[in-house]
Amino acid sequence: MTRTPRLPRRRLLLGAGGVAVAAGVGWGATFLKVYQDRRRSNVGKLSFRNAVRIPALLDPEPSADGRRHYRLTLAPGSSDLLPGRRTPTWGANGSYLAPTLRARRGDRVSVDVRNRLPEDTTLHWHGMLLPAVMDGGPHQMIEAGGTWNPYWTVSQPAATLWYHPHPHGATAAHVYRGVAGMIILDDEHSARASLPSEYGVDDVPVVIQDKNFHDDGSLDFTEVKLAESVAGADNLGVLGDTILVNGTYDPYFEVTTRRVRLRLLNGSNARVYWLGLTDGRTFHLVATDTGLLARPRAMERLLLAPGERAEIVVEFRPGDDVVLRSFEPALDLGFPTERFMGGDDTFDILALRAARTLRDSPPLPTRVDGAPGPVEAPAGATVRSFDFTGLQINGRTMDMNRIDQVVPAGATEIWEIERGDEWVHVFHVHGATFQVLDVNGQEPPEFVRGPKDTVYLYEFGTTRLAVRFDDHVDEERPYMYHCHVLRHEDEGMMGQFTVVEPGRVDRAPRTVAAGGGTHHH
Repeated sequence: MTRTPRLPRRRLLLGAGGVAVAAGVGWGATFLKVYQDRRRSNVGKLSFRNAVRIPALLDPEPSADGRRHYRLTLAPGSSDLLPGRRTPTWGANGSYLAPTLRARRGDRVSVDVRNRLPEDTTLHWHGMLLPAVMDGGPHQMIEAGGTWNPYWTVSQPAATLWYHPHPHGATAAHVYRGVAGMIILDDEHSARASLPSEYGVDDVPVVIQDKNFHDDGSLDFTEVKLAESVAGADNLGVLGDTILVNGTYDPYFEVTTRRVRLRLLNGSNARVYWLGLTDGRTFHLVATDTGLLARPRAMERLLLAPGERAEIVVEFRPGDDVVLRSFEPALDLGFPTERFMGGDDTFDILALRAARTLRDSPPLPTRVDGAPGPVEAPAGATVRSFDFTGLQINGRTMDMNRIDQVVPAGATEIWEIERGDEWVHVFHVHGATFQVLDVNGQEPPEFVRGPKDTVYLYEFGTTRLAVRFDDHVDEERPYMYHCHVLRHEDEGMMGQFTVVEPGRVDRAPRTVAAGGGTHHH
């Protein structure tokens, strides 16, 4: 059985006696009531009556210029997210969420992005290796009413990526309103692997989000608070008590094949999920954020933090009826933050109902030839240290004009990420892929031992990464690294780095030149 990361003994003791301690230090009955009421669950409250929506698939043929052209129109709308109520939302090519984009390694792609939203925004290709000017970070703003036309060549292995807004200071609100979509990358190795691959049938996108709603159906942006008197109480972000999958409330998926591949995406602003199946059956992890695993790994649970993806294959028998559930995640936050950040919450995510007759599926491969190998840092590799504490990285708040790090193109480095407080923090880096080497010197959980770009910062200590950077050189336009709890990112828990020619590291600019970012009209 896959186990959640173990909590240090001192943390467990603190949590066990925490309520009494809280009373002793004078937080009083009001706080204790808020604490006791903070546990959230929908288990036993759903009937799984709505067929899960499957986002439209955009998979255009190459045009005369050799490029695959995608068109995305971002616009406000109104959606049926809850029964009998309309919710004002944002979406791309629709009122909520966005289509799935499909491309293949070696493809030349171009995206026509039209911003019909009432605010300036961006569109970031999360996990994509591409030039910084095409990355869609906070420097690539698209004015309200404007357009943006990024283009690049897909140069990375098969993976499940995603795209979402990334305007500095407003990412949380723009994503929460609904702009997010999945990207499926294929390559010659994934095409030969005997993995389920029929989109929407046995290869299913599962975009998991949590929301709060007002009585009139509108989205509630109220953030979690420990208590009005507790310092830092408004730094937790939004944790919803209603789960949506692909924008569907109370969802089920009808299984028609013996094996189903679920492409799981945590599209939430702050919530961490501890996912498994309610009958305890084993599933196989076949891919992490940025690529397939060489060998599928059997497990019963996996942790999925905001921005992370995981591909799993589940085997079914005719008539099976099982639920994908998020069990109580051990977040290692101590009292009282553990509960306020969802550590005691349980949610049913998606019912999986197998038909009475199932089509055969190819056997699960024991090995996937051509899957990305481990990221290995050479002897003498550069080591960089980052302290994630409060809403800062290394004691600094994001400055759009400051370059925090300069990295040689194609380098592999060791990045040591320390979580210095008891908040949920999730590390994400643009323009690179990494391998988790260890967590506080111990072997990392099995479900993160694969190619990654995003990872939960486990335990009160250091997560070491071997980070391999792409070779798109640009001294003026930076990539980002940041916490993927979106409220933290918006508040400035983000830094910038440029990728330069190896001989230019010491001479490269440490500030973003005027016009170094691009503003699109």
